[in-house]
Amino acid sequence: MSSPKGSQAQKTRLPSFTRKVPLEVPSPTEKDWSKDDEEDYVFKDPDEELDSLPQPYRMINKLVNLLFDRSWEVIEERDALRKSELSRIRPTVYPPVVESKLNKMPNCMAISQDYVFIGGARGFSIHSLFNAKQIYVWEKLKVDVTSICATDLGSEILIAPVDEIGIVRLFYLYKDGLCLIKAINEVEDTSKQSTCLKMEISQGGDFAAFFLQGAGDIWLDVYKLPKESWLKEVEHPQLSINPKKKVRQLQLNTLDAMTSDNLEMDISFRGDVKLSLPVHIMKIKPPKPVTGTTFKSPLEVFAKIEDCYGLGSGQNHFIRESQWEQQAAVFNASYKKYLDGEWEEEPLSMATFHFLPPGCITATPVDVKSPSGVAYVLGVHWTGSHNFFLYLLNRTLKDKLDPEGVWPCAAPIAVSQLSCSSSYLVLACEDGVLTLWDLAEGFPLGVVALPEGCICQSIHFLKYFLVHEGRNVFPEGPVKSQMKCVVLCTDASLHLVAAQGSEAPTISVLVERPVNHLDEAVCAVAPVPALPGMVLIFSRDGHVHLMDVAKPHIICAFAPPRPYHLAVPWKPMFVVSFHHPCFLLRGDHPDEIKSTDDAKNIQNSLFYFNFEAYPLLENISRNCSIPQSALTANMGFPHELPLEKRCESFLQKSEEAEADSGQTARSQSSTHSDGAGLEHSRAGPKPESLTWAHSAPASPASTGRAALVAQRGKTRRVCERLADGMEGISSGKNAGCTTACHTLSFKYKKKIICTSMLVCVNNFQGLTRSC
Repeated sequence: MSSPKGSQAQKTRLPSFTRKVPLEVPSPTEKDWSKDDEEDYVFKDPDEELDSLPQPYRMINKLVNLLFDRSWEVIEERDALRKSELSRIRPTVYPPVVESKLNKMPNCMAISQDYVFIGGARGFSIHSLFNAKQIYVWEKLKVDVTSICATDLGSEILIAPVDEIGIVRLFYLYKDGLCLIKAINEVEDTSKQSTCLKMEISQGGDFAAFFLQGAGDIWLDVYKLPKESWLKEVEHPQLSINPKKKVRQLQLNTLDAMTSDNLEMDISFRGDVKLSLPVHIMKIKPPKPVTGTTFKSPLEVFAKIEDCYGLGSGQNHFIRESQWEQQAAVFNASYKKYLDGEWEEEPLSMATFHFLPPGCITATPVDVKSPSGVAYVLGVHWTGSHNFFLYLLNRTLKDKLDPEGVWPCAAPIAVSQLSCSSSYLVLACEDGVLTLWDLAEGFPLGVVALPEGCICQSIHFLKYFLVHEGRNVFPEGPVKSQMKCVVLCTDASLHLVAAQGSEAPTISVLVERPVNHLDEAVCAVAPVPALPGMVLIFSRDGHVHLMDVAKPHIICAFAPPRPYHLAVPWKPMFVVSFHHPCFLLRGDHPDEIKSTDDAKNIQNSLFYFNFEAYPLLENISRNCSIPQSALTANMGFPHELPLEKRCESFLQKSEEAEADSGQTARSQSSTHSDGAGLEHSRAGPKPESLTWAHSAPASPASTGRAALVAQRGKTRRVCERLADGMEGISSGKNAGCTTACHTLSFKYKKKIICTSMLVCVNNFQGLTRSC
C-alpha cells in the first residue's frame, strides 16, 4: 500500500497539460469546438522546470548571459565586415617609384622648384626631387627642426626652418650657394626669448609675417624682405663684415659646412656673403576686449574715428559699463543651468593671416606704387573674433597702427584660406557658414552653409577644372570668378564647394561621416595640382587614396612597400609638388618604431610617387588641358564664352522661340479660318466687311521679316526702357551707357545689337558696384 506522500510524488512526476488561456465552459456540441484547441495547451515536463536562483547567483547568471550576447554581436559584426570586405571592389594599389634612405628621422618636408628640403636632427638637408639624391646637409643646431617653409623667388629660393625652441631663420639659396640671412627672433638673453608659433611668406617673397609668443604676450611681426638687394649682393659679394650683426650670428656664419663622407656636394655654404636684413614694418597685437565706453557724447565717438579706419571693429562705441553688466546678468540668469558646470581654460588666442594682392576690394592708394602681383595688404583674424582686419603694408614702425578695413562676420571666424593664385578667399565661421570672396573682381561669390552639425576643419583650393567629354581638363585661358574647393569637417566628412560668377554656390558631399568603420575616417586632404579634379585622401587606417571629385569615386591607392607603413596615420608626413606630378611620403619600419634606444642606427625611408609612372594616371597627367578655342566652339560651356557671344546666343534663341510661337499661332489661325470659311460658304455670299484677313496664305519671306521686325521692336523697347531708367543716374564713366542704349534703339544688325548690349551691361555692372 503506497503512502500518500509517495502517490503525491508520482503525481508530480507525471506529464501535465497546462492551458494558456483562461478556462471556460465548452459548448455541448462537438461541432462548435475549436479546431485549434490543441494549440492552446503546452506540454510541460516537471523535471525540466527551472527554479529561480537566489542571489548572488541570479546576478552572475545575468552577467554571463549578457557576456554571451555581446560576444555573439561582435562575432556577427566581424562576420558582416568580413563579407563586406570580400565583396568590396578594392582600388589598384601602386608602390613608390623611388625609395630614399635617410640616416635620421625626418620631421618636416617642403618642395620648391626641383629641390626637397627635409628638416630633422640639428638642421635640414637638401635633396633632388627627381632622383632623391642628397645634395647638401646643414647641421649646425643643437636641437631639431620641427617645421620648414620654402618659397620660390624665381631663380632663388627662400628657406625658413623653425627649431624646437621656436627660433626661425631665413636662408637664401641662389644657384650653388646657401646663405644665412638672419635669425628672426634669436636674442642673447634666453629669458627674453620668444617662440615662433606660425609664419607666412607672401607669394613672390616680398613680405613675411611671424606669429610670436613670449613673456606672457603674443603678437604678429611683419617684415619687408629686400629680395632685389639680396640678388645684387649674392652676384657681387661684399667681403666686409656688417658691424650691426650680432657676434653670435657671425660665429654661426663662419662655421664650416658639415658634409657627409663620400657625398658629392653641388651646393656650398657661403658664410662670407653678408645680405641685407629684413625691415621690420609692423607689430600687431590682439584686439582689446570690448568694454564700457569712456566717451561722454556721441560726437567724441565720431571724432575718434579718422578716415573710417577701424570702423566695424567695435572698439569705438557708446555703450556704458553698466549696460554690459546688465546684459551679462540677464544672460547668466537665463542660462544658469548650462553655466553651473566646470569651465575649461580658454585656449590661447591664435592669429591666422594672409597676404592679399591689389584688387577691387582692397584698392591700392594713389600714393602707393606697388608692382603687379605684389601683396600690399595683410588680412588677420584672431581666435574667437568676428572681424577680419585689413592692414596696409606700405608703412613703418613709426606709423600709427590702425586697420584700414574691417570685415565683420555674423559668427566667430574658425578657418580662413587664400587660394594659390591669391584671387579667392574663403572665410568659414563657427556656425558652419562659408563666405566666398573674389578678391580680383571685388565682390563675394556667395554664401553657403555646411550640413547641420558640420564644422569646418580645413579648406583646400582646387585648380579650376571642367568636365569635357567625360574627363577633367584645365582650361588654358584665364579663369575669372570661378573657383572650387574641398572642405574637411571635424566629423571627417568631405564636401565640394563650387562657385561661378553670379550663380549661387553649390555644395556636394564627397565622403560621408563614418558611422560603423571609424578607422576609415578622413584625417588629411591634399589637392593634386598636376591632375585636374584630383585630391589625395589620407585615412586613419593608414590608407592613401586618389579621388576624382567630379564623379566622385576612388581612382587608385598608394602604399609604401611592406613592411613599411605610416607610424602616425592620423597625422601623416607628406608633401605634394605644385609644378611636378609627384608627391613624397614618409614610411616607417616596424622595427624602427620599437627600437627607440638605438636611434642612430635606424634607417628611415622617404618614398617618391610619380603619377606619370602609373598606367591609370599617365594619360590624365599628360592630356589635362584644353585650349580656349575648343571651349568657345562648344556651347556646353556658356560661362567660358565672351559676353558678346552670350548675347548673340541669347538673341538667336529668342528669335527661334519667337518664330516657333508665331508658326504655332498661324497654324491655329489657319485651322480656325478654314472652318469659319466653310460655314460662311454654306450660309451664302458674305458681304465685303466679313472678308477674312488671313484668307490669303503669307509667304515664308514675309513671315520671317515680320518676326525679325517684331524681335527688333521688342529689343528696341527694352533698351529704351533701360536707357530711360539710367538717364537720371548715369554720370562720369557710366554716361556712355545711355548713348549705347539709344544707339541700340536705331540699329538692327545683330552684331551691333550685341555690342551695344555688352557696353550697356558692363557699364550697369560697374555702376552697381560703385553704388
